[in-house]
Amino acid sequence: MIEKIYVVPGQPHVLLAPDQNLGWGSLKQAYEHIGREIEKSGAELILLYSTQWFSVIGHLFQIAEKPKWVLVDQNWYQFGEIPYEFRVDPEFGKRYCAAARAHGLQASTVDYHGFPVDTGTVVALKLLNPNNAVPASVVSCNIYAEREETRTLGRAGREAIDAYGKRTIVVLVTNLSNRYEVADIDPAHDRISSQKDDEWNRKILEMLGEGRLEDVAQVAREFGREANADMGFKGIWWLASLCGETNLYDGKVWEYAPVWGTGCGIVELTPNPNKEIEWEKEFDEGAPIVAAEEVGTGLETHNVMAEPPPAPEWIEHTPELPDVIRTDRAPKPVGPYPHARRVGDLLFLSGIGPRHPQTGEIPKDIEAQTRACIENIRVILEDAGSSLDKVLDVTVYLTDMKGDFDRFNKVYAEYFAHVQPTRTTVGVDSLPTPIDVELKVIAAAK
Repeated sequence: MIEKIYVVPGQPHVLLAPDQNLGWGSLKQAYEHIGREIEKSGAELILLYSTQWFSVIGHLFQIAEKPKWVLVDQNWYQFGEIPYEFRVDPEFGKRYCAAARAHGLQASTVDYHGFPVDTGTVVALKLLNPNNAVPASVVSCNIYAEREETRTLGRAGREAIDAYGKRTIVVLVTNLSNRYEVADIDPAHDRISSQKDDEWNRKILEMLGEGRLEDVAQVAREFGREANADMGFKGIWWLASLCGETNLYDGKVWEYAPVWGTGCGIVELTPNPNKEIEWEKEFDEGAPIVAAEEVGTGLETHNVMAEPPPAPEWIEHTPELPDVIRTDRAPKPVGPYPHARRVGDLLFLSGIGPRHPQTGEIPKDIEAQTRACIENIRVILEDAGSSLDKVLDVTVYLTDMKGDFDRFNKVYAEYFAHVQPTRTTVGVDSLPTPIDVELKVIAAAK
């Protein structure tokens, strides 16, 4: 069961030089306050993902029971040494690794004396868990993992937590904007490197302060591009997936300050299954993927859709034209457009995603999403008097071209290998709803 979630920075400045800058000092004070709360909370596990623990081949899980060493950060060595000795829960690390492998991920455990623990992990655990009151588990950040792989790692983590049955604190160690000052600066006058980065940071913090974790995950790519976010802000995909891809949280921003030009925030999220969702602020199609009654209970969290919001005003004022095609058997459009239009002997379909027509459920993997997209297209074509066999042209939009193309292609071939429509496949940063694939089709009308 997940008790609390924290997003924290991992620079050594906060731990070793808090007196050199008011913001650094404020970050440390917030860190230490949270640490005292964790120690009193009765938590039984701290699960930590640090964007500073880079892995290249798959995902690594620390299982050395008492990792002990002296860290000198390679970039900030002037601030001195950080001796550490942590208390790790090896059993959970093994379970998480096994769950990741079961999802098809490359995963390995680490149990090696002297294995270098990264600065972000060291800073976070020394400030959040100074007395080692709670055993920790640490997972690496694969620098090549894209969105779907990172989300899969998150889902595996949630399965491991649920199976383990211990009260868990989840910690994501990441900066917000990550544009460092490249020359020496006066620490007392540290500032965010650019106004644009600062504006983006504040917007992300505003959303997290409202508990909108999944919404932040949806804009991570744009944030990564616009504000040079830490590792593209991929850590938030892991966190949102692990926590059920929902906005059912109460949020609190403890502190926000620059650290050598980067943007650093400390945020607390508390699961609140009874939270009233402000639908107009949602970035997805209206309802979260997770049912309110299931959040934080350890049950499967991808199969039920909460009560949908009222129909948007534009639906009531959409004109019905003779060549417009709508069907109740396909998911409702999320904007002012129809499922399809007939022009002469051709049918032009809008972009069609994998949402379930009645429940709004989104399948969990790319194969299931691809199949659901095509089945949704099938019913639109059938209700228009056509069929999949009459598809002439397909445009495909994938959010993870590298990770999903082959698996998408396998399912696509089941439906269209014999039909041979022309096709264009486009990689995109995101889609309007939290889906990984969308298809746009032209078909013969009869």
